[in-house]
Amino acid sequence: MPYAHDAIRAIVWREECLELLDQRLLPGVECYQRLTSVAEVVSAIRDMMVRGAPAIGITAAYGVVLAARARYAEDAQCWQTAIQSDCAALAAARPTAVNLVWALRRMEQVIARAVGDPVAELLAEAQAIHEEDIAANRRMGQLGAAVLGECAAVLTHCNAGALATGGYGTALGVIREGFAAGLIGRVYADETRPWLQGARLTAWELVRSGIPVTLLADGAAAALMREGKVRWVIVGADRITANGDVANKIGTYGLAIAARYHGVRFMVVAPSSTVDMRLTSGAQIPIEQRAAQEVLALDNQLIAADGAEAWNPAFDVTPAELVDALVTERGLVWAPNAEKMMRLMAEVK
Repeated sequence: MPYAHDAIRAIVWREECLELLDQRLLPGVECYQRLTSVAEVVSAIRDMMVRGAPAIGITAAYGVVLAARARYAEDAQCWQTAIQSDCAALAAARPTAVNLVWALRRMEQVIARAVGDPVAELLAEAQAIHEEDIAANRRMGQLGAAVLGECAAVLTHCNAGALATGGYGTALGVIREGFAAGLIGRVYADETRPWLQGARLTAWELVRSGIPVTLLADGAAAALMREGKVRWVIVGADRITANGDVANKIGTYGLAIAARYHGVRFMVVAPSSTVDMRLTSGAQIPIEQRAAQEVLALDNQLIAADGAEAWNPAFDVTPAELVDALVTERGLVWAPNAEKMMRLMAEVK
């Protein structure tokens, strides 16, 4: 059955508005929020109603459509100038995810050549970005699953599934494909502090998709590997640099170190839009620092000693030498480095 275990779409354009599955409410409540303005889209991205680099980019593209509709209605002659501030606000909402800027650049190219009412043309471009992402995820699922080997369990971190993309998922796309082919028997999911994306989102997705999932505390991953429970760690990415370094949810770097020590293979799955060839290494990636309260409290209830401080980077950088396989829709690269990344991305202008 093609594209089995694939029924989740978190981003929907319906009746001239953007609807987002509010991921802050999962798994307890499944609620789509209806967004009608670019300001609402900026807030949705910043406040993590939507998260995951590809999903952020797609959402921002639809945000440009809403902005253009409002700006053109206000002033049909000067809307192209006025919309620049909207695009800047979208770009600043989550600075680490390169897909956000990539999608905005595509939309800005349409803005630059638009004549008359731009909404239809911008909507077509946003929908193309959305559809291309789903197609890329399915291609990556096939490429990654093809190298998994005999049936085994895998470990994943954060959420790189349908919720983090236009649909199907990056890391979870490989997992969906691998499970359907009988190559994955079980998925272990890190809880992923402090937002608990693994517990709230990945576990929810896998249960909904009929794929066996076992949740574990982030600190238990190395012990799981020591017991020989998993053959692969499979994660997504928010930015990949020209030498193959990978920025992903905080905790990914530690997993890569533990995987290398225990002989567990480490796979990164992300679309080519996540690759930023302008940056030569992960040291140049801007790492978003989020509010200390996310670590000190849970659901607005203080869980740390009053007066304690917190360090809360949203992402860390895994060096390329710890990555066994990098999968994009362009192909699979073993042991990525600058030369291999250049060949992979040769067609990118």
